[in-house]
Formats: sequence, structure tokens, C-alpha cells
Amino acid sequence: MQKREEAYVCPECRGRLVDDDGHGETTCVDCGLVVRTGETDRGPEWHAYEQAERVQKSRVGSPMTNMMHDKGLSSQIGWQNRDASGNVLSTRQRMTMHRLRTWDERFRTRNSKERNLKQALGEIDRMSSSLGLPEPIRETASVIYRRALASDLLPGRSIEAIATAALHAAARQAGIPRTVDEVAAVSRVDEMEFKRAYRYIVRELHLEIAPPDPEQYVSRFASELSLSEETEIRARELLRIAEENELQSGKSPVGLAAAALYAAALLTDEKLTQDDVSVVADVSSVTIRNHYRELLEADSKSPSMDNERLQRY
Repeated sequence: MQKREEAYVCPECRGRLVDDDGHGETTCVDCGLVVRTGETDRGPEWHAYEQAERVQKSRVGSPMTNMMHDKGLSSQIGWQNRDASGNVLSTRQRMTMHRLRTWDERFRTRNSKERNLKQALGEIDRMSSSLGLPEPIRETASVIYRRALASDLLPGRSIEAIATAALHAAARQAGIPRTVDEVAAVSRVDEMEFKRAYRYIVRELHLEIAPPDPEQYVSRFASELSLSEETEIRARELLRIAEENELQSGKSPVGLAAAALYAAALLTDEKLTQDDVSVVADVSSVTIRNHYRELLEADSKSPSMDNERLQRY
């Protein structure tokens, strides 16, 4: 281990070494000493100056991914009606290529199980795009769905319900705040069916999912409400105090986050109404009204709270 660490240290000044792939050299960032030269360039031997040219010259396919039913290993006939020289195909050739593409698409899904998997992964990709979820979440959701399929959890449940449940579970595992209402809004099944499927796969697949943290929603709600950084920080402090006093038990994390933002706006003298928060968080004004007073009362026990301002509100 010690020899490996010394290999990345400059022999002259003990500075940090970096690899310059463009020149095939290893140099020191402090003194500029060239330690190694003539290193092997493992990149492509061709040069590309734009993305279209890079795709055209590349001789390898995309990496394996769980977001495709065949993991991206199969080939696909392109939809450009041109030959290798770039010439437009004749009408007879276009008809032939159309038939070949049709059969190629049929052969890519050999049975009903693969067709259902392809449909489910397409649903996950569609909902992820609508919710703005990153690619790692889509990959995780695809893995969860494949596990549910391998465990034979689909009989008696719709493909869309299990796909929605897998996506929600993946988002929860990654700690990315998406409420049940938001996920249900982009799903093709009703909320009750989605919830039942979610509880089912979490129980049967033994997924480790922590309870949602109200602080995960604060940044997004504050951004949509155009609140100041001071108000956002104050809302997080209120939620931490609420957790210390065990006020979060049995309460909706979304409702608590909305109430904390409203209470923080009162403490920082920032103009914000309960209706504004209600629309952004998709919770009722009654929920905000019931929770924000509890948060202020818990915060009043802290020496940093101004009691006169608490009496005012």
C-alpha cells in the first residue's frame, strides 16, 4: 500500500502527480517535473469535433443498462432511409427495410414476459422524465422491477402499478423528495392501487427504505416559493427542534415541511401566506395551520427565539 502511494508522489518535491492523456505524460502539479513519458493512450485513434461526428465514427455500442429489456445488448436497424454512401433508398428498398425493421422489433421481444418488461421499463422512463428524476434512479427502479418479476410478484397486479411502485421505492432509497401525490399524478393507475403495490413490493423484496425526512422537501418548496436562504435555514432549524421534541411522529413529512417554511417566514418577516405554501406543497391550509403553531411553541423553548415575536403571531 505504501509503495502504491509513493508511485503518485513527485520524487523531487513530493508533490502530487497527474496524468496528461493528451500528451501521454505524468507530471507534477507543483514543480512541473515530467516523471513518465510515452504512456499508452487507451482512447480512440480518431478525432471528432462534434457529437454527430463522434457517433458516426464510434465502433462500439452503448454500455449495458437495466433500463432496456435486453440490457442494450441487441442490435437495432436504424430508421434512416439511406445507404452506407448516404444515398436515399429507392421506394422498393424502403419497403424492404420497413419489413426488416418490423421483424427486427418483433424478434427483440421473443415472448410475452419480455414484452411486458419492455412496457414496464418504458413506463418507468416516462414517469421519471415527468418527475425530473436522474438516470441512477431510473436504473435502480428498473432493477427493483426486475426483482419483482423474478420473484413472481406480478400475477394479480398491473404492470403500471408495479412499475410506479418500483420508481417510488427507488426515489425513496436515494433520498430524492417526491411525494405520493406527485408520483400518482404521472402514473396510469389510481393512487390506492399504487400504494397497495408499493407496500407489497417493499414487504416481499425486503427493501430497506428509511422514513421520509421533512428536510428533504424544504429546498424544493423554498425554491418554488422564491424564499430567501435565511428562511430556508430557519425552517430546517425548526424541523430539527421538532425532531428533538418528537413532534414528527405520526405526521406527514410534506405537511411538516410546509408548516416549517411558513413558520420560518413569520420569524424572518418574509411575506408568505398559508395558501401559497398550500398550493406548492399540495397540502391543505388546515394542516399548515395546525402544525406551524406546534413548531413555534417548540422553538420558543430555545433561547434563540424572541418571545415577543412569538406572542405577535
